Amino acid sequence: MKKVFTGEWLGRPLTITTGHIALQADAAVWVQYGETVVQATVVQSKTERDGIDFFPLMVDFEEKLYAAGIIKGSQWIKREGRPTDQSILTGRMIDRTIRPLFETEDKRDIQVIITTLAVDQENDYDIVALIAASAVLSISGLKWHGPIGGIRVGMIEGEFVFNPTYEEQAKSTLDLIVAGTTGQVIMLEAGANEVPEDVMLKAILAGRDQMQGAIDLINELKANVTPKKIAGDNKKAGTPEEMQAATDKQALLEIGAAWLKENIKQTLFDKNYYTKGERKLAVGAIKEGLEAYLISQGLAGDKRGFIIKKLVEKMIDTEITEAILKDKHRVDGRAIDEIRNLTAEVAILPRDHGTSLFSRGETQVMSILTLGAPGLEQSLEGLEGKSKKRYMHHYNFPPYSVGEASPLRGTGRREVGHGALAEKALMPVIPTKEEFPYTVRVVSETMGSNGSSSMASTCASTLALMDAGVPIKRPVVGIAMGLASNKDMSEWTVLTDIQDLEDGEGGMDFKITGTELGLTAIQLDTKTTGLNDAIIAQTLTQGRAALNQILGVLKSAIAEPRAELSKYAPRLISFSIDPEKIGAIIGPGGKIINKIIDETGVSIDIEDSGLVMICGTDAAMVDEAVRQVKEIVHVFAAGEIVKGKVVRILDFGAFVSLNASQDGMVHVSELAPYRVEKPSDFLTVGDIVSVKIKEIDDQGRVNLTMKGLEDNAPLWVAEKGKSTGTSFGGGTSRPSFGGNRRPSGPARPSRF
Repeated sequence: MKKVFTGEWLGRPLTITTGHIALQADAAVWVQYGETVVQATVVQSKTERDGIDFFPLMVDFEEKLYAAGIIKGSQWIKREGRPTDQSILTGRMIDRTIRPLFETEDKRDIQVIITTLAVDQENDYDIVALIAASAVLSISGLKWHGPIGGIRVGMIEGEFVFNPTYEEQAKSTLDLIVAGTTGQVIMLEAGANEVPEDVMLKAILAGRDQMQGAIDLINELKANVTPKKIAGDNKKAGTPEEMQAATDKQALLEIGAAWLKENIKQTLFDKNYYTKGERKLAVGAIKEGLEAYLISQGLAGDKRGFIIKKLVEKMIDTEITEAILKDKHRVDGRAIDEIRNLTAEVAILPRDHGTSLFSRGETQVMSILTLGAPGLEQSLEGLEGKSKKRYMHHYNFPPYSVGEASPLRGTGRREVGHGALAEKALMPVIPTKEEFPYTVRVVSETMGSNGSSSMASTCASTLALMDAGVPIKRPVVGIAMGLASNKDMSEWTVLTDIQDLEDGEGGMDFKITGTELGLTAIQLDTKTTGLNDAIIAQTLTQGRAALNQILGVLKSAIAEPRAELSKYAPRLISFSIDPEKIGAIIGPGGKIINKIIDETGVSIDIEDSGLVMICGTDAAMVDEAVRQVKEIVHVFAAGEIVKGKVVRILDFGAFVSLNASQDGMVHVSELAPYRVEKPSDFLTVGDIVSVKIKEIDDQGRVNLTMKGLEDNAPLWVAEKGKSTGTSFGGGTSRPSFGGNRRPSGPARPSRF
């Protein structure tokens, strides 16, 4: 039966509807905020998958172009295809929020599908999608400890704005998403324009408090809807034999746990394990020791495998956490706030436009930058309409970076997410198009990974940008902060620069990027049930000290962006013209602009504002193209001296080309310091002469003279064309049909 729940949230109606769509799913809801509508469904498989050692949760977010009244722009493909990067990022954001609240013992597949049905271009659909996922899980009957809420926080002129509209987001210096339960933060996603840590903390806590309205409405839904299934149903009570088998398994686990409790510390903490390989060997030694013990107890191979798989990794996590909480001892011997060894290099490849190598411990990333013409920027099409992107960061994670051999399957969700995070981190310092018109692409190749290669790619990309001579405002660096905590969160310790074994239960991955002035990006996910105020505050404070240390290392490698671009980079010159002159550059059917491009081999991009950008690999040809364009749009003034080609000769004078679109006329009386009888006796079409602009009349016609200009003296030596009679050839009036301006072509098109 259809049920509708409505409330006011931050001045706008929030509505949750269930019981009328997708009735064969375990649960389904529509959530509407303003006129943005998102559907969420959840289904759990009826049977468990055997042999898996992970929690099988799938979260898929689908953008439907019909939601925004859009038909795909491609001429050949109209159906939605591969998920856009934005939909992948939204799905990952929701996954990171809901996953920590599941009980993970049940290994039946769970799939949450969130679909946009309508977007009003005012209320951002990702927040609505987050609320929809929380609502559907709250009435699913699954073992999920929600609900959670989510909210976007902006900041305009120093004031926080909650769930800002798209128009408000464009004015905001902060784009922060906060998600969590009442009083606890589970997930953060932020992009910021160098926002100080204390302001960021206030924004996070304010967002956490303001999302309570959404949680209250979901709780009302939960209280009034009976789940179609009850947590744990579809599982048989079990025959006496199956129940005995479960008891036997528990007894086996107790045997293994007793040995591990006594022996993990002896192996794992008998020395400092500085490398990932050493730690893997230590874990292997623990497994081998347990195997030998279980053999001595007479246990068969399948039982030994069951115990090792179920217990070893989990109990190692527990022992590592206890060592940190009780003794402040890390497996590699570092202090709680200590970063691994840092190195930074630039210009490591000979011909690329900008290159770098950044290492933090065994995490190593090489970034390569390529500069291109403005026309190479990426075109985007999605629910928010069409847009363009001139700075791109792409991240690759090959299997050799973790010492594995596996097929290369193309870009995955993880690569998209890590690349987007580093891109977001650097966007606030990228120069504007007017300051640096190039299209910029940075590719980060992960050469080794052992703890936050995304933050290493942020550092490496900063180095590559500066090596290339991109005038970024300030260097940006990043660090991943971790956490050790007990189950009830009564004890906790924040860790700087986490790696492999430190990312276990009770932990977090709190990535922070920033400049010396403030933060540019945050991404948090946690394996706890939520972070309190003190943990967040400590993380930001401890993280700032780490950022400052890394900034020092980067500055020692390259203090500031290079003054000159690589000699292999294309040369780009930009300047502004009167928009009314654009048509003159293009010419009839593009004739003039295409002629310049063909002659010089450059690319020319002109924006409606009048910004002209000319790019090419040959500096001389770029200069020539600039000269020609500027010549076309040049506004002539009386007194200017110009060299031009004679293009037409009549009885009363000669027409001289001043540029590609404008001529001027030299009257027969202005050709020489003596009387010329016939202009055709004095000049020939194609002659190059110097002329001076006498005047520009009210019709825009340009009157010229050749008199008094030394460059023309050779023409006068033999008194060429001198009149032998007393009359003055050609008459003194200028015929109305003569004109002096070439057709400038049709009015410029709005886009070309």
